[in-house]
Amino acid sequence: MSAVVPAPRRLPRAPAFWSVAALLVVMLAASGVPSPLYRVYQEQFGFSSGVLTTVFGVYAFALLASLLVVGGLSDHVGRRPVLVGAFLLEAAAMALFLFADGVGWLLGARVVQGLATGALTSTLGASLLDLQHRDRPLGAFINSASPGLGLSIGAVAAGLLVQFVPSPTDWVFGVLTVVFLLAAVGTVLLPESSPRVPGALGSLRPRAHVPGAHRKPFVVALPLLVACWALGGLYASLGPSLVADVFGIDNHVAGGLLILALNGTGIAGSLALRTAPPERAHLVGALVFTVGVAGTLGALFATSAPLLFTAAVVTGFGFGAAFLGAVATITRGVAPGHRAGLLASIFVVGYLAFSLPAIAAGIAVAEFGLTRTTEVYESVVVLLALLAVTGLVRARRTVGGTVPAERPETVAA
Repeated sequence: MSAVVPAPRRLPRAPAFWSVAALLVVMLAASGVPSPLYRVYQEQFGFSSGVLTTVFGVYAFALLASLLVVGGLSDHVGRRPVLVGAFLLEAAAMALFLFADGVGWLLGARVVQGLATGALTSTLGASLLDLQHRDRPLGAFINSASPGLGLSIGAVAAGLLVQFVPSPTDWVFGVLTVVFLLAAVGTVLLPESSPRVPGALGSLRPRAHVPGAHRKPFVVALPLLVACWALGGLYASLGPSLVADVFGIDNHVAGGLLILALNGTGIAGSLALRTAPPERAHLVGALVFTVGVAGTLGALFATSAPLLFTAAVVTGFGFGAAFLGAVATITRGVAPGHRAGLLASIFVVGYLAFSLPAIAAGIAVAEFGLTRTTEVYESVVVLLALLAVTGLVRARRTVGGTVPAERPETVAA
């Protein structure tokens, strides 16, 4: 007679929520780790700025492919199976980084990491919406604040290791390989938080689906989503090079601190406006973001490093507030069976804006130089932000504003 194996004990709802939030931050920190290391690999393997941004961009393309194909899969098969598989894939990516000895390895590692991150972004984000307390809905806040927190932790930690520790890549990626293997095992303890909607195979058709009731706020938020993520892509790919080559600060920690100045203060922006109506947070964030990017242009013209970092802080605050407002407005009232798919659509837009402009900038650097390329790039971002502000003001004046046309069956549990 075979022994009965007891089912693993599941975490209660509140600890499960914070466990998922922690896993989301760790995953995003890992995605920010390579940014300060790009210059190290560039010096080690001898490749150009165009190749550097290609290594950066191929990650975003893989992430987009993952979002489009499996972004909504957990709505159909459950959150846990997708999380376990994606964390194992993330561990494989860290191992590829660990043994990298050329550009090909870096490209392969970033592709695998992008595939894993795409699946984890939508699934962990949807899990937060599932597990949040009805009276304290923190899911939108965590989803909007965690990219800034995670990317900041990853970039600053990697910058410190590069500056002060021998063989920093071995330390970073060896530890992260173990962390993600443990995350895959620990995910089994999480409760299954989503009802399973039929149509798993059909959900694998590449698409970005926004339910009809949520399309208006999605379209209104689009210009600002593009502006914010495009600027984030520039800082993540060329930010450390900008600090070193344009402002003359040849210190790996400084490059990480610039990313922290942008992404870290995004958390402050999210916190400051967490209790404000989503539409107000969205508009205030857009205005502050626009001022910050204009300040960055001023720093480039004046070649002033203090102004650059100050402007990055202001920009990051606006980014955090605006992204919080956008996510909260777009996802308000979304039904459980559509949460992962809707979040995937938001991040598809974000990562397209994160990657394509940054790759174009990396190619343009060879022809026009880093300073001129950055000036043009930032000018386009300012124009997009101003367009977003105009659209938000007009939407607030119309009947219904940017509130989704909620129906009783689509209200979140």
